[in-house]
Amino acid sequence: MSFKTHPDTRVGHIHLKVSDLDHSIAFYSDVMGFELQQKYGNAAAFLSAGGYHHHLGLNTWESRGGTPPAPGHTGLYHVAFLYPDRAALARVFASVVMAGVEIDGAADHGVSEAIYFRDPDGNGIEIYRDRPQAEWPRAADGSLKMVNTPLDLQALLAEASQESLSA
Repeated sequence: MSFKTHPDTRVGHIHLKVSDLDHSIAFYSDVMGFELQQKYGNAAAFLSAGGYHHHLGLNTWESRGGTPPAPGHTGLYHVAFLYPDRAALARVFASVVMAGVEIDGAADHGVSEAIYFRDPDGNGIEIYRDRPQAEWPRAADGSLKMVNTPLDLQALLAEASQESLSA
């Protein structure tokens, strides 16, 4: 029998090596909407959503002025930020688009809707929202049947526009 991690275990935070701390703080706060909780000089910073001590750590301890790893090397593929609903996903996606960030891809996975892009250091970012479990696609035997179909980004942006008009 193999060991199983406790089912209530969650990913607590991510910590990224970045090349320019202030540039990364600006991206994650101004574009992604995270709040700066603490900054340690010009070497590290901690950001969060909702006042938590930190969901995101940034540091230049080993990477100041560095470059992203070359394609074909190991490292972080992407970090995923889960938003509570489609409206919240639409808002952050609109912010990303307004900031001129290039979108790498987007998909409807049946269980979730996801958009992919990169931060200033080339780290992969996924922003997504989960559908309620009752809506997840299932095979005839009840097993999960995820898909990879196009996500209508224009409709998502329209939702963000509608929300800002009603706010």
